[in-house]
Amino acid sequence: MDATKTSLSKFRALRVFREVDGTYRHEIVTRSVDELPPDDLLIDVRYSSLNYKDALSATGAPGVTRHYPHTPGIDAVGTVLESSTDEYRSGDIVIVTGFRLGMDRDGGFGQRIRVPANWAVHKPNGLSLKESMIMGTAGLTASLCVEKLTRLGMSPDGGPVVVTGSTGGVGSCAVGLLSHLGYEVHAVTGKTTQHEFLRSLGAQAIYSREEFMDGSQRALLSETWGGVIDTVGGEMLMHAIKGLNYGCSAAACGLVSSPKFTGSVFPFILRNVNLLGVDTAETPTAERKRMWERLAGQWKFLQLEQLQSLYNLETVMAGVDRLLKGEMVGRGVVELVR
Repeated sequence: MDATKTSLSKFRALRVFREVDGTYRHEIVTRSVDELPPDDLLIDVRYSSLNYKDALSATGAPGVTRHYPHTPGIDAVGTVLESSTDEYRSGDIVIVTGFRLGMDRDGGFGQRIRVPANWAVHKPNGLSLKESMIMGTAGLTASLCVEKLTRLGMSPDGGPVVVTGSTGGVGSCAVGLLSHLGYEVHAVTGKTTQHEFLRSLGAQAIYSREEFMDGSQRALLSETWGGVIDTVGGEMLMHAIKGLNYGCSAAACGLVSSPKFTGSVFPFILRNVNLLGVDTAETPTAERKRMWERLAGQWKFLQLEQLQSLYNLETVMAGVDRLLKGEMVGRGVVELVR
């Protein structure tokens, strides 16, 4: 094997190991592409991003990753090295997000991945490689929320849109995107030191969790919101639904607070409101392509760069720790340094 092929066959990756006592450890290792499962595309990963699922996978949370050792990273962008399909050629730059990447399939915290062709989309020209991972799953999720809400009538003249968990990955992307599209954005956050950050993204009103949850025991609240993007779940989701304007909708896409909430049917039958579920992991490829083109075009907001905190394989576990402690602001971008 010549030197070029040898250099392409070896790569660095963050591996998470499960010990016999049930604890987990991580290590940066050198691997061979021969260790990756066979599939349509071999991709040279340049950037990944840090998401809540990655933090869970990296620390052995039940139900996320079943088999270890494992490489997390549910997002990746890079160059196709090998392709067994006509849709992609060597040299194409592609984005891979969701499906089982970084969960049951070794993910973007490694310099090489192998994936089915239908997991990938061509990177649009309007986004750099790094920008595509500043967005990543979080930006795609935020855009799908906005898309679903607008299909049911949400518009800038229909009242303010409230975003919960607004300093997180999906929340901060949602604030920037909605503001860019002309909406009056109200943000909810428990981080009192990040109000200026949210204003810089376009938030026009900011609530603490306590302020927002005032009156939470009531079955209905005053009609206030023209739409809701909820990233935290739990009682905050139900509270936001109680304040929707007649006929408006809430998009639910997260559960960092709780996967459960309780409430009455009053908002649904007296105000004709809607609760919409938004999933990104299994979004059909055609829909992904359409949304990425939007995010690279008319939906690309100017504050994108200020969302990022940059990590590499040596530092990404510090980002995992920050995320799990609720200290992460914006988006963690992982650079796969050569």
